[in-house]
This record gives sequence, C-alpha cells and structure tokens, in this order.
Amino acid sequence: MKQPLFTGSGTALVTPFHADGSVNYEAFDRQLDFQLQNGADALFVCVTTSETPTLSQEEYEALVRMAVEKGKGRVPVVAGAGSNSTAHSLELALCAQELGADAVLLVTPYYNKASQAGLVQHFTYVVDRTEVPALLYNVPSRTGCTIKPETYRELANHPKIIGTKEAGGDISAIAETIALCGDDLPVFSGNDNQVVPILSLGGKGVVSVFANILPQQMHDIVLGYLEGDQEKSRRQFLEWLDLMNALFFDVNPIPVKEAMNLMGMEAGPCRLPLTAMGAGPKEKMVAVMKKHGLI
Repeated sequence: MKQPLFTGSGTALVTPFHADGSVNYEAFDRQLDFQLQNGADALFVCVTTSETPTLSQEEYEALVRMAVEKGKGRVPVVAGAGSNSTAHSLELALCAQELGADAVLLVTPYYNKASQAGLVQHFTYVVDRTEVPALLYNVPSRTGCTIKPETYRELANHPKIIGTKEAGGDISAIAETIALCGDDLPVFSGNDNQVVPILSLGGKGVVSVFANILPQQMHDIVLGYLEGDQEKSRRQFLEWLDLMNALFFDVNPIPVKEAMNLMGMEAGPCRLPLTAMGAGPKEKMVAVMKKHGLI
C-alpha cells in the first residue's frame, strides 16, 4: 500500500511572462504566495500548464527553485520532468531532485508514441536512476499514446512510482486501473471537470488548472468529498463546472492565463506557438466569469 504524496488539490502552475516574452519571476513569486495562502495542497511547477516546452534550462531551474523555496515543508512540490527523450527526462528528474523537489511528474513520451512495453521501460529507466519518487502523467490528447490499465498494474509494482495524474478522459479505463491497482497506485484527476467522478472511484485528488484562479474552491471540493460530505462536494463541483469547462475553450493554458489577467493576476501572454485567445471563445469565458462575479 502506497501513501499518496498528497490528498486534495495540487495546482498546475502557469508561468507568467512579461510582454516581451521573458519570465515574470516577481509575478510567479506572488502566485506562489497566493496558492499557499488559499488552500493549495501541492504545487506542480514546469508542467503542461507552465508552457514547459518553451522554457530554457535556466528558466526551468529558476522556477523549480522558487517553488521549492516557497513550498518546501508546507506542501509537496512536484516538478515536471517529462520528455520524449528518455535520457532528457532523466536529466530533468536529476535536476529537479538536486533542486529539492519532493517528486517529479513524468508524462508519456510524445511524438515517438511508445508501445506499452516502451512506456514501462521508459518510466523504469528514469525512476531506477533517481532517488526522488515519480508521479506518472497520462494525457493522450497531447502525447498520442495512452497508459493502459494493465500497464499501470505493472508500473504500480515499482516502489518509487507513487501515483498517476489521469487526464485520459476515459472514466471506464480509470475505473479499470483503480480496480487493478488498488492502493498500489494513487490516482489523481488530471481533468478538473472529472474530479468528483474520479474521487467516487477512489481517486485521491486533482492536479488542477482551475486552481490557478480559485485554489480554495477546488481544495474544498476535494477535501469535502474525502472527509465524508460527498453531497456538499458534489454541489460545489456542479456550481463551478461551467467555469472549469470554460478554462478549456482554447488550448490550455491560453484560457486560464486570460482569466488570470482579467482578474489582475499578471499571468501575461503565452509564448509561441500558443497565441492569445480568440474573440469568440474569450467572450464566452468572460460571460461565465461574470456570472460567478469574478470580474
């Protein structure tokens, strides 16, 4: 039986940029404070929502270092260390380990589209050569491959693979994974709009985009469910479901950065190849935000 790294809501942090495209470290520092003061149960830095493929190694290290300095000893800090190169993934994991991250997040290799056997060998290669534990990350809409339930069962045998972020969207497959792995593989929702269904199957929490703007609300939804008030959690989840969906009216993190900017949170623009949110989707998102009194 493996103890979850955390229970509740971990925030998949955005990377704020200045108008010239440079990292706005001052805004990131304020963002960390906001998260820690408003219910975040874990910090996920340099992950998908962070636009990590556009970050330099120097920027990666600076952001991880800042998150560790702020969060260490308060909440778990998880650094993204995924790559479509196994060797590069190991380099990132070793770097995150040296910087003091509590765990790394390892996405399935993208573009290469590894076989299930390749996934097992890829993840095992990295975790066998590091001391820090790893959470896996299944997001086939971005990577082109998926971790099957029986592959999860094999990977769950590794003592340093301590959970997975499931953003595959297939509730039936997630149910099968939990049935096969039980307490050997804590499962976290990788989709905000599926958090309560996954909790109902035995999930331990969420790695959330929505929590960038409303960390306390997502914390309350998850902890309320886990602590026994499922009906209140369900009501809160349904109350915010339209905004969770609105934050995906365009490619993540385009909408959440737009929402943060509208709320005065200084997320700045995205880096190319991501662009500003289209007028139509933005108008629809703004309407949802106004409905909830956020702007």
